[in-house]
Amino acid sequence: MTEIFANLIFGLSIAITPTNIALCLIGALAGTLVGVLPGIGPLATIAMLLPVTFGLPPVGALIMLAGVFYGAMYGGSTTAILVNIPGEAASVVTTLDGFQMAQQGRAGPALAIAAIGSFFAGCVATVLIALLAGPLTQFAFFFGQAEYFALMTLGLVLAIVLANGPVSKSTLMVLAGIVLSMVSADVDTGQSRMTFGKFELSDGFGFIIVAMGVFGVAEIIKNLLKPSARELIAEKVTNLMPTRRDLADAAPAIARGTILGSLLGILPGGGAILSSFASYTLEKKLSKTPERFGKGAIEGVAGPESANNAASQTSFIPLLTLGIPANAVMALMIGAMTLHGITPGPQVATKQPDLFWGLIASMWVGNLMLLVINLPLIGIWVRLLRVPYRLLYPMILMFCCIGVYSLNTSTFEIMLALAFGLFGYWLYKHDFEAAPLLLGFILGPMMEESLRKAMSLARGDVLEILMRPLTGTLLALAAILLVAAILPTVRKQRETVFVE
Repeated sequence: MTEIFANLIFGLSIAITPTNIALCLIGALAGTLVGVLPGIGPLATIAMLLPVTFGLPPVGALIMLAGVFYGAMYGGSTTAILVNIPGEAASVVTTLDGFQMAQQGRAGPALAIAAIGSFFAGCVATVLIALLAGPLTQFAFFFGQAEYFALMTLGLVLAIVLANGPVSKSTLMVLAGIVLSMVSADVDTGQSRMTFGKFELSDGFGFIIVAMGVFGVAEIIKNLLKPSARELIAEKVTNLMPTRRDLADAAPAIARGTILGSLLGILPGGGAILSSFASYTLEKKLSKTPERFGKGAIEGVAGPESANNAASQTSFIPLLTLGIPANAVMALMIGAMTLHGITPGPQVATKQPDLFWGLIASMWVGNLMLLVINLPLIGIWVRLLRVPYRLLYPMILMFCCIGVYSLNTSTFEIMLALAFGLFGYWLYKHDFEAAPLLLGFILGPMMEESLRKAMSLARGDVLEILMRPLTGTLLALAAILLVAAILPTVRKQRETVFVE
């Protein structure tokens, strides 16, 4: 415990330098802004900001990008409560009771409880990261190449199982991401793979190009083609301080949401969205008066908002300790680390402790900033919500194009990003979730490298790999989860055929 405390103090000494405080503030403000404005989201924003981080120190760059992520969780509740539109997908359930409270003249307490719950959950999650980071990092050193391959396979299976929609579509998205990651020259032989004779594709599709296209450009197209009517609360938001009754009702929900979100955030494919829905369901089941939910129950705001903030931060645990992304945003963070020459995995804690502990400690700083800046700026956020999207999208699209062009000064890559944007919109229209595709794209090369090295060490003997205890256990667990997810669909199809 003493060592963890010493590490956190060391991390704080890194996080509170003037440069890192400024970058944390920029990230927190940018995250809140994209959370408040419906239709942008942290994924697209981080994708757009990745080229900007080239000139920054690695620690500062990751602190800023992390601030965007958990800042968006804060900002999403503002839009959900005041406009009945979730600014972030994780705030969907907040609209159910948050907007009802606003219509009853209680927008202030709803916003305050969301901020308090988010702050508490963020602080607890940061402590949890510090407690688990050391043991998990030490455990990760026992992993060989075969174990890493099995762990990444399990991660992709969990992403498939926990994703929204049919298992078949999620599986196709993961496979599509892996196939896209293979477009390049073979690492061992130098032979081109699936480049169709295009010299520009000899290094494969750039991570930023795919992410910015599928999430950034596609998001712009989606928002331009859907109605932009907003049911904005007209009254000025006042009386931000919740009553004692509000605090008494919200406190247990905040505690439960924090615990639930912290646990679900670690799971690949889980994250903030699953956590907020699970928290709302739990609060409604535990309530003695479940009929209040959907009509302005403050627990319906406190629980989900605490859960999604806790999950957004504990999703850093598998990233920092194992180098495995728990969700699409963490996949972007791996991309950011790679751009700065950092190899994700357990060696980060030992070789770059300033980055490891500085990032963890910065989450405390960021959560405190968000609590201080969010509530006083409610008036500004309300004014921003009145800006029509048609005035925002040209600027967003311009930043996307500048970001892509700045990578290699290539107009071909801009065209690729736009093409991936159309592809991302097609996925949206046909109910395919894009997040598993990005996870497959990121993990594909890592899985290929681990499998090749494992096969080389085993002299091509597959059984020798499968007989390794940890490898066999992880692969068996992945197979069981996949079969368990597929069986209900198969059974339903059989029943339908039988009835017909």
